[in-house]
Amino acid sequence: MTSSWIALVAGALLAALAAAASAHSLLLESSPAAGAVVAPPSEVRLRFNGRVEKRLSWLALVDERGDRRVLVPDPDGPPDRLGAPIPTLVPGPYRLEWHVLSTDGHVVSGGFGFRVGQ
Repeated sequence: MTSSWIALVAGALLAALAAAASAHSLLLESSPAAGAVVAPPSEVRLRFNGRVEKRLSWLALVDERGDRRVLVPDPDGPPDRLGAPIPTLVPGPYRLEWHVLSTDGHVVSGGFGFRVGQ
């Protein structure tokens, strides 16, 4: 193989990898926000940079004792958002975890903490 052919193949592979990596769903914003101190929210909402498969996604709320409540996302609404009602929360720290299936077929997970103030 000539060096120009190798460079062309290497460039094509790098471009393909960059395109695949950019297709994963990334969390853009949330309510409550990461690190926020809030009044007890009645729901959680997440917005991603692309469409997610809501039927194959989940949210979970973890309290300071480690008790986990799995939340069922609302199937309605924009395809790039997940939201779910939550029970009344007592003051304290919480962690919101999410697990979504990107439209590129990859599973993406994450989480962040927030606090319910008094």
